[in-house]
Amino acid sequence: MQVAEPTLSKLKILLCEPRGFCAGVDRAIQIVEKALEQFGAPVYVRHEIVHNRYVVDDLKSKGAVFVEELDEVPDDGQPVIFSAHGVPKSVPEAARQRELFALDATCPLVSKVHREAERHFKAGRQIILIGHAGHPEVIGTMGQLPQGTVALVETAVHAMNITPVKDNIPLAYITQTTLSLDDTSEIIDILKSRYPDIKGPRKEDICYATTNRQQAVKAIAERCDAVLIVGAPNSSNSKRLVEVASRSGCPKAVLVQRADELDWSALEGIKTLGISAGASAPEILVDEIIESFEKHYEVTVETITTATEDIAFKLPRALKG
Repeated sequence: MQVAEPTLSKLKILLCEPRGFCAGVDRAIQIVEKALEQFGAPVYVRHEIVHNRYVVDDLKSKGAVFVEELDEVPDDGQPVIFSAHGVPKSVPEAARQRELFALDATCPLVSKVHREAERHFKAGRQIILIGHAGHPEVIGTMGQLPQGTVALVETAVHAMNITPVKDNIPLAYITQTTLSLDDTSEIIDILKSRYPDIKGPRKEDICYATTNRQQAVKAIAERCDAVLIVGAPNSSNSKRLVEVASRSGCPKAVLVQRADELDWSALEGIKTLGISAGASAPEILVDEIIESFEKHYEVTVETITTATEDIAFKLPRALKG
């Protein structure tokens, strides 16, 4: 007698669009890959080019060498690349002094924040940076100006208690590009209520990709029994997506790097699963996770599109030949 195979439970996956790589991340990875093609290995990269272990390991396999500081880079004439998060001014200056061949992979939208900081500083304003202490982007932004001239605000409570370094000096605020839209809006409202004349950016600092991915997660959260965000634990924008899913009505929101990290017992009984990916996570990791679910469930996938992205950034001139 033939034994029938057990029937798999049905699972609907709501797949967020847009998700995954943004234009800044795509540009940064292209810079490393094209530098390897053009100049050969090794190509040195200061810090993780983007916050994703899969991407970093893939580039290592092609000949990229990741270092923490420039003093680890030998004087062999090979390129050294600055990560997408941006670096303090002291880093390219040190590279110039050593006559290193430097390529800057800083996201142009991060560079925009750097220029705003300099503009406010030249106008004589005290600057408040809304962001997360210790994040490479924050370190890079604060490092555009003399030490002590930028005050960091991380939370609404902090915003309610911060006082200007100097009285009667005008204020301005800038923000990290990968923050929670709702949290940042609350902080900005507090700063504006306390300091009505505070100057803000001409165009919002939180980048289009962060905004679009958060809006897409908001659109599916209430419909899902669980939401998975594919991304790294040190990725600010990925962690914000988990928070957005939880706040928007999903009972279980989880950050996961690879399919082998999935906790199947914690996902038992779900009928609708949302999936998105942080701006540093490649699509191959999303596909890998969906394929894992197809081994455990009878899966149908519905793509939920809330925005269309067609932005691309130019590569450095040195790589155009």
